[in-house]
Amino acid sequence: MGAQWKAKPREAAANARGKIFGRLVKEIMIAARNGADPDMNPKLRLAVHQAKKASMPKDTLDRAIKKGAGLSGETVNFERTTYEGFAPHQVPVIVECLTDNINRTVAEIRVLFRKGQMGASGSVTWDFDHVGLIEASSDSGADPELAAIEAGAQDFEPADEGNTLFITELTDLDAVCRALPDQGFTVNSANLGYRPKNPVTGLSDAEMEEVEAFLEAIDGHDDVQNVYVGLAG
Repeated sequence: MGAQWKAKPREAAANARGKIFGRLVKEIMIAARNGADPDMNPKLRLAVHQAKKASMPKDTLDRAIKKGAGLSGETVNFERTTYEGFAPHQVPVIVECLTDNINRTVAEIRVLFRKGQMGASGSVTWDFDHVGLIEASSDSGADPELAAIEAGAQDFEPADEGNTLFITELTDLDAVCRALPDQGFTVNSANLGYRPKNPVTGLSDAEMEEVEAFLEAIDGHDDVQNVYVGLAG
């Protein structure tokens, strides 16, 4: 599973593009609160980069930036909130949400956690490292170890589809993103997230199916932005 849980390709392909765009639009609007110019706003620059990678239409992107920056006359009320606990079989989970109604979201997330165990703040985050996560690819066969050293990343590991996941200090995320292209890598996604320190291993196929079903239900909630799971493999 690695640092961030992702739906299997078959399920991911079935997800509506509108849902993907909806999550990206929220991130853009939140980031744009600190300024509408991506060159002067690192968080917005990363959000815009990911939106372009997802082929978001330019008018949708521009509208999200203007709305978030307060340039459209509309008010953005999204708040970031994090929930944590355990999936079935004591697999630790961190769920990040963006919501315009925290009371509604916490009630609905609590229901989804009934097949696991919802914990108090800090109940599982101690077992994760809070880091920068950059997924990048190289068509030139660039050496990820050398790229990590030169770009200032802490570490790297293989990711899906032959990509490489670069791990950074929280404050170095933007700098490493900017440096990786010079090392032969194209940045596909970048965000602050969580890596498990002691991922769970040894689950049977039946137990894995229960965990997968739990994670898919959580990830399917409209307010959920990211799901991080302490599961090996």
